Amino acid sequence: MHLNRHQLAALSRRDFVESALGLAATALATGGTLAAEATPTSKPAGPNDKLRVAVVGGNGRGSSHISEWIAIPDTELAVVCDCDPNAYAKYAKRFEKLPNKVEFEQDIRRLLDRKDIDIISIASPNHWHALMTVWAMQAGKDVYVEKPCSYTVAEGREMVKWARKLGRMCQMGAQSRSSTGMRQTLDFIQSGGVGKVSLAHALCYKPRPSIGLVDTPAPLPKGIDFDLWAGPAPNEVPIRKRLHYDWHFDSRTGNGDLGNQNPHELDKARWGLGKQTLPHRVVSLGGRLGYVDNGDVANSQVTLLEWDDALLVSDVRGLPIKTPVDFGLKAGAFRVANIWWGETGYVVGPNYYSGVAFDYDGNELGKWKGGSNRQHFENFVVGVKSRDPADLNLDIEDGHLSSALAHLGNVSWQLGETVEPGSRPSLAADNPRVRQTLESFEAHLAEQSIDYAQTPLTLGRELTIDPTTEMSSDSEANALFHRDYRKGYELPLA
Repeated sequence: MHLNRHQLAALSRRDFVESALGLAATALATGGTLAAEATPTSKPAGPNDKLRVAVVGGNGRGSSHISEWIAIPDTELAVVCDCDPNAYAKYAKRFEKLPNKVEFEQDIRRLLDRKDIDIISIASPNHWHALMTVWAMQAGKDVYVEKPCSYTVAEGREMVKWARKLGRMCQMGAQSRSSTGMRQTLDFIQSGGVGKVSLAHALCYKPRPSIGLVDTPAPLPKGIDFDLWAGPAPNEVPIRKRLHYDWHFDSRTGNGDLGNQNPHELDKARWGLGKQTLPHRVVSLGGRLGYVDNGDVANSQVTLLEWDDALLVSDVRGLPIKTPVDFGLKAGAFRVANIWWGETGYVVGPNYYSGVAFDYDGNELGKWKGGSNRQHFENFVVGVKSRDPADLNLDIEDGHLSSALAHLGNVSWQLGETVEPGSRPSLAADNPRVRQTLESFEAHLAEQSIDYAQTPLTLGRELTIDPTTEMSSDSEANALFHRDYRKGYELPLA
């Protein structure tokens, strides 16, 4: 029975004995050994059953999770779990108006053996995503987990293995996958509306302010269990102004904006390219430019991800956009968007819910819009009730692949070397769209008054990836596809 020591402590003696005896009896009856997996504690939901949900993480995206699960008729918000009790307290008045009681729990491990919880909905910091997901699936729960679903490349594949091994439904939260307008847009692309699409842009022009520079540990909110907040990461209070949200920009807990906002766009880009494996080659260029602060991940970063017959260009710009970027397209300037370049035209997805297609003469070929965040949560409910991963619009397999694109870019960058402004990767150097992106990126940086002596530009190492093994030919890169886990918070392997 694959339970760690914290889960064992959470089980009552009677539940543990009954579970162990049940598993042992099954193993003996089949002539096998004790299976390294847990028995589901939640009964399968019928078509008319109301599913009870526990949201883990009440800040940031957690507020959206709470709102959506309350609003969906087939679900009932049962618990908000957060190591910081203040994350629950801010919803107290709202919860008083609900017909059911919404409980508070500080430790996710005390949720795992509860038979009245069907779904664990995870909106924690990134470094917790995989471990919480696997624990929940081992305990018989279905899981909705925020993007990126993983913190490293290897974690994502383990999440897929556990979902398949245990028959659990697991969906990554990137709501474009379920919005009506975006699905219609991708249907148009995949039906050949602009011919074969061999290049896609994933754009994130979303300014993020500096997190500031201090030399003292972040003040901890009253009542927080910091050991639990740290979880798999080192139990060290970070040096920065605030604990919450700024974890995105600390490589021990977050993945920068390439792994924060851009998994939305990377997922749509890969979806349009029709790629169901990791790319063969990757290289990243950028840095934490213009900010002398406590962050240690890039805020400006161009990443090239190449399959043998397709290319994905990720363009992240976290500094203020002084000159609007439009690449000369009829669709206009962008903020967070996708562009799919086909043989006869191009398609632009300027947000989560719409798309517009043009031929290269500028004639509009089609336009689609509509949808909401809620559709993605509702789609997960459909999958939970059908028990068929094919019903999920963003099953954990796709979630892993799209999240890994961000991780690959960050690994390339981490292994890079300082270069002069204007330096470019050699990968796909002759591609006109790549040249256009890099010229625009350089012009954007030139407007920022960056002191490169203090905040250097880094050209990442070009990596070769084997899509079958999801490993690199570079041993240093492979080491960064994994992570070290603090004792007691190790990720179980399927």
